[in-house]
Order: sequence, then C-alpha cells, then structure tokens
Amino acid sequence: MEKAVLRNIVINFAGLIAPTLVSLMTVPAYIKLLGVERYGVINLVWALIGYFSLLDLGTSLATENQIAKVRRAEGDAVERIFFGACFLNLCTGIIGGLVVWSCASLYITYAMHIEPVFRHELMSILPWIAVAVPLANVTWVFAGAITAVERFGSYNTNQTLGTFLFQVLPLAAAYWLSPTLSVAIPAAVIARLIAGVLLGFATFRALGITRLRKPERKVMADLFAYGKWTLLFSGAGAIAGTLDRVLVGAILGARFVTFYSAPQNLVTRLNMLPSAMLRTLFPRLSAATHEDAHKLARDALAFLNGVFTPCMIVALFALKPFLEIWLGAAIAEAAAPVGRVLVISVWLAGQSGILGILIQAQANPRSVARISWLQLPFFAAALWGATHAFGLVGTGVVVVAKALCDYVVYTYFARVQTRGIVGNMLTHLAFLVIAFALACLPLGIAAAAAIALATVAANLALSLHQSAELRKLARRFVMRTRVSQGQDRLT
Repeated sequence: MEKAVLRNIVINFAGLIAPTLVSLMTVPAYIKLLGVERYGVINLVWALIGYFSLLDLGTSLATENQIAKVRRAEGDAVERIFFGACFLNLCTGIIGGLVVWSCASLYITYAMHIEPVFRHELMSILPWIAVAVPLANVTWVFAGAITAVERFGSYNTNQTLGTFLFQVLPLAAAYWLSPTLSVAIPAAVIARLIAGVLLGFATFRALGITRLRKPERKVMADLFAYGKWTLLFSGAGAIAGTLDRVLVGAILGARFVTFYSAPQNLVTRLNMLPSAMLRTLFPRLSAATHEDAHKLARDALAFLNGVFTPCMIVALFALKPFLEIWLGAAIAEAAAPVGRVLVISVWLAGQSGILGILIQAQANPRSVARISWLQLPFFAAALWGATHAFGLVGTGVVVVAKALCDYVVYTYFARVQTRGIVGNMLTHLAFLVIAFALACLPLGIAAAAAIALATVAANLALSLHQSAELRKLARRFVMRTRVSQGQDRLT
C-alpha cells in the first residue's frame, strides 16, 4: 500500500483510540448511576434509532463516493453534491423523526420487557428521540463529505470531541439533576447536536464552501440513484447489527441486554483498525481504476489479517479478566462466554467490511443488497430460536454464522482472486478457533498469558512468511526504530 494510505490509516486509527477509551471509562459509571436495567434500556433506544439510519437512503455514502471522484475537478460540483445531500437527508430525517414519535410507543408498550416506571420515563422523552433522527441524518452527510476529501485529521478531532460530549454530558446531567432516562437521553441528543454543528463547520472549511446554495433536483436524483442500492446493502447490515440486542431485550429482558451489550460494545471497540482502514480506503477505491482498486483491496486484506488477528487472539484470553476489573465479577461471569464468541464475529466483520466497500465503490451492489435482505428473516428466526434455547451464547453463535455468510457472499460478488484471499482467511480463522478453545479452559493468569503469547508469535510468523507487504512494513519499522535509537544515543 502507498505511504499516504498507511499514513491515513494511522491517523484514523489514532482518532478512534480516544473515543474508545472515553466510552470504556464511562460504562461502569453509567451502570452504577443509572442501574443495570436503565443502561440496558438506553442501549435499546439507540438500537431503535439505528434502524432509522435506513432513511439516510445511502446518501452519505453516495456523497462520499461522488465528491471523491470530482474533488479535483474545476467548477462547483462539490458544492452541488454537498447541498443536495444535506437537503435530501434533512427531509428524510424529519419524516423518520415523525415516524419514530408515532410508532415507538408501540414498541415500548408491547415489545420491551421493562418496569412501568422505566416505560413512563421513555414515553416522556419520545420527542427527543425523534429529534435525534434528522440530526443523525445530516451529520452523516457531513462525515461523508469531509472524508471524501481525505481531511481525516479534522474529522477525527471532531469525532473525538463529539464522542466525549455524547458520553460525558448525559452522565453529568444524570449525576447533577436526576439519574433517570428522562434526563440522560435529552442530554445525549444535545451532545449530538453540539457535535454535529462543530463537524458542520469543519466540513464547510474542508470543502472550501463560503455560501449557501439551493439544492438541485437532478443532483438529489443522482445521489438517490447511487444510494438506493447502497442503502439496501448497508440497511440490511444496520438492522442485523442491532437485531440481536432488540431480541435479547424482547426475549430475556433489559437486564440481559446489559450482559450482552457490555461485552459486545467492548469487543466491537476492537475493530478500530478495520474501521480506520474502511474510512481511509473508500474514497481511494471510489476514485481508482478497477485494477488498482482490486490490488489495493487485496493488499488491505493481507495487512488486516497480519495485524488484526494477533490482537483478537489476545482479546480472547484477556476478555474475562478485563471484564472483572471493568464491571465486576458478577457481570463478567455472565458476559464473558458470549463476549468470546463475539470476538470471532468482529474479526469476520473486518474482513467483510473491506470487500463490502470494494463492492460499493467499484461494482454494482444490487445483487448483494438483494441477498442481504433475503438473509435477514432467516437471521431473525435463527436469533429468536437460539436465544430462546441457549441464551446469550446462542445469540452470539448466530451472529458469527451471519458474519461468515456475509464474508462468503461479499467474496463472490467482489470478483477478487478468491483462492488466495479465502485461503489466507481460513488459516487465520483456524488460529482464532484454537485460541478460543484454549481461552475457555480454566487456566491461571500466567498459563493463559504464555499460551496467548505463543499463539500470537506463531500467527505473526505465518503472516510474515505469507505476505511480502507485511515483511516490507516490518523492515521499515525496524529501520526507523534503529534510526530513532541512534539519534537518542547521539543526544
């Protein structure tokens, strides 16, 4: 991969570290202040809002794709795309907010297993939940536009500040005013509003926009023409990504949502490297030729396997001890088994993500979108049955199976060199399965650490043997380390 691509991956990765640390540090405080059940309800609320990301209509991704292609062209094409996208998403967001306000009461009344006092608190803040939908819609356009021009430093600065506000402001409001949902959720929406305004200013500066302009119908039609299939493509994934929590809440109750979402949120934070790569690669893949895009995707997958797999092996062994320190022994005992299963799903999702953005940037996502929606009812049925029969671990196993199915489908439709990519993936997956089995054994801390270290060393050795790109990066890192040490000795 090019040095500029690697530099942007590092920037995006660094930009994800601070929000992750803030989120991890505030979860124990939320659970202690609001209680297990209220924290579970908050997770369900944001899952509900996540469903209405479908009303983005794929516009934010279409904005990023089209601005990446015309960013160096003369004229006002960037402005036309940006304002058309903002207006389109504002309108669909307002419609979505009204739908939330009208229909969420049915979900709260009939689908959520919560105490009456919590139900009353939720009903009182439905207008705030409705406002969050158009706010999120417009903010997604800002994010797509600023990353299209690869201003990742500015984007990540705003993202970090926004996450800090979103995590800390509700906590402060609950502490100083009242530890209730009717205080915490409005504070979270206000935090999102402040963050959205700051990102908007940064986006205007990055695009060089100094005036407002009227949105054009043709531009919005073009955005929708591209976005409608990416909407279906990503929309099915968005629903699948929150359906597990929703069904756990409906079947087992809000308390179990906390037992499930705590390790889920933790292991999902481990996907910082894949997320940084996706954010970096999409504008490049959008503007690249077919051959260059496929080569970049293959290099990215090899890089991801070599660097990400050792991290996930460590996560499998460290998960339960970390949960015990983070949230206490009682929650760790209930959450660790499903957390280990979800580690595998996060790893598979990282693989699928790179293939997915290749499809969206270069190929026609129509066929993948159709298959994703056909899979959804089978996924929901499997989740329902597995959660009833096997509890949280059953839920996690179905999520892993879904991630594996996604990988197979994306590999086929991305039209990459399947044999080399799949062979490399299966080799690393075998390491993860072995590490999973060993991590489940009742080992002492010293024995677990030794086994984890040996497994990581073996996996790294295999990666360096298979990938010339990783060997080149390793040599570059060693040379820079030696140069730095030499400079330190001179000083």
